[in-house]
Amino acid sequence: PPTVRSISINNLIYVARSRAFRDKEGKVLLEGRRLICDALSAGAAPQMIFFSAVERLQDLPLEKLQQAKLIKVKYEDMKTWSDLVSPQGVIAIFSKPDASRQVFPKDTHLQLVPLFLLSLAVFFPSGCVDAWEPKVLLAALGAHFRLPVFPNLDWDEISKHLPKDVVVHVADNSSSFIKAPVSGQTENGTANEYSESDSDEESDDELSLPCLKPQVYYESWTHGLSLEALQLAEETEGKRLFVPMAPGVDSLNSAMAASILLFEGRRQLLQLLDKTRCKNSD
Repeated sequence: PPTVRSISINNLIYVARSRAFRDKEGKVLLEGRRLICDALSAGAAPQMIFFSAVERLQDLPLEKLQQAKLIKVKYEDMKTWSDLVSPQGVIAIFSKPDASRQVFPKDTHLQLVPLFLLSLAVFFPSGCVDAWEPKVLLAALGAHFRLPVFPNLDWDEISKHLPKDVVVHVADNSSSFIKAPVSGQTENGTANEYSESDSDEESDDELSLPCLKPQVYYESWTHGLSLEALQLAEETEGKRLFVPMAPGVDSLNSAMAASILLFEGRRQLLQLLDKTRCKNSD
């Protein structure tokens, strides 16, 4: 039969996965050696480490675990708690990291890091997915600890965090465009139209290499783009980007949508470079 200790730990792990716990207690749950090591390297503070074998604990930088409570548990319990098919045997509870206090690597070009670290930061508007949800953490492959993450921001706060020369592009799966700005309200408070731009139709006279300004993409699939997002794009001279979907598909995984945007951006940039070279050679 389960002991009082095992019931207590079970409850703790399940509660630690809830957004209410993260918001109220200011703690997050991390699973796996790599993610825990990334958090420790960024200066995050560990509270508890659950491990199924001493070998799993020895895979971690022990000198950074001196303030943490170490708890050995059965591997069977790990499999019950884990989101992974094959659990790595180590789960940790950390104080929720503060982007202003984290230590980020200055040079990542020799490291294997997620592609979207080309970004300066990641902003999560209010009502967006929780940045510290365990599945989001696993999908990000440690990116939370390699660049600033700002969750639950309103649009005024987002604007304050952006550099002065930033260009904000917004993306969704709506193909309805008009040639007018988006300054006015719509009936439901959401603007679903913006000016159309297709680089394939640009004339040779308009060809020029883009300025290397930071670019930020905001995506919304369930409710569409908010008026605030579209206004921010208009104010920074950004564009609305269309991500096509197959009939019958309600929404795209954010990682897949970002991959499509990055691929198409690179394709158009290479096409622009080729046209520029041809024009210069003539």
